Amino acid sequence: MKMSKKKLRNHKKHNVGAPPGELYYSGDVTENKVKLTLIQYNESEYFEAEYFDVQTMYKAVKPDLIKWINVDGIHRIEIIEEIGKLYSIHPLTQEDIVHVESRPKFEEYSRYVVSILQMLYYDSGVRHEHLGIVLFEDTVISFQEPSGGDAFDLIRARLRECKGRVRKMGPDYLAYALVDAVVDHYFFVIEKLGEKIEALDETIINNTNGDALQNIHELKREVLLVRKLIWPVREMILNMMRSDTGLIAETNTIYLRDVHDHINRVNDTIEQYRETLNSIMEVHLSNNANKMNEVMKALTIISAIFIPVTFIAGVYGMNFDYMPELRSPYGYWITIGIMFVLMISMGIYFKSKKWW
Repeated sequence: MKMSKKKLRNHKKHNVGAPPGELYYSGDVTENKVKLTLIQYNESEYFEAEYFDVQTMYKAVKPDLIKWINVDGIHRIEIIEEIGKLYSIHPLTQEDIVHVESRPKFEEYSRYVVSILQMLYYDSGVRHEHLGIVLFEDTVISFQEPSGGDAFDLIRARLRECKGRVRKMGPDYLAYALVDAVVDHYFFVIEKLGEKIEALDETIINNTNGDALQNIHELKREVLLVRKLIWPVREMILNMMRSDTGLIAETNTIYLRDVHDHINRVNDTIEQYRETLNSIMEVHLSNNANKMNEVMKALTIISAIFIPVTFIAGVYGMNFDYMPELRSPYGYWITIGIMFVLMISMGIYFKSKKWW
């Protein structure tokens, strides 16, 4: 059950000017339950369970294992506050977690660091959901909207099957792996956008798309949305690399550099798409201008051919009594013949000049 646009607008407006740290969920209101997935592991042990109550989940925490708590749903403010109280999460961090318009960023606190970014997926168009990743000494808590997209399935599979480095490394590597999974998912989204742009480009060149202008504007809006959501992620990852916090091991910096390279490639591709769409727009406008020119040229040639014919018809339509050949029995046919000769002669002349 989603809130209407009017209600959602009023909901947001009501919280304008609220004091810092006051929580309000700025996304679509839903009645779905908040699901808590607790994954605990080390190199030899692995436990996974789902909960719908924070206290029950917290009692199942094992102190000697690395913990990953995934909170699927941030619309229940009281649950976010309860988790924040148990793990001493600052109210400003909680505010960033539930405020879905928060800009991607990385911040350091005394007991934890937090990364805020957007998870993208493609479902007949670009969709996104808000994501917060909080890294503690032995725990990672990820908060995400239940919008249907999730880039973490591969990480879960690696944990269950003990593949890769994630079971052998610390929670900071897990946090890196989550960010890396989100960034890698960006490639899937921009690949879909690239396919739509290529198809649109082909139809524009072949002049087979009657709704070209609308399609171009829709694609431009999607590309601009993606750019807005992922452009600040580069700065976020840079801040993670430059952080002096002891929660991120120096050995993980090389992996963060790899993520930084990936996000740069994504941003470069998005900029390329913007330029391509501008070029497609110019080609479309040029095609329309050429079509209009062809029409105007045809009309001009037709008008030019009929100008002398119209002149002759006008002269002989003045009804004067003393006009040459006015009373001749062959005057009508002679005049018609002259008109046809003029029209054919002008048509041949225009054709010889390649004006049509």
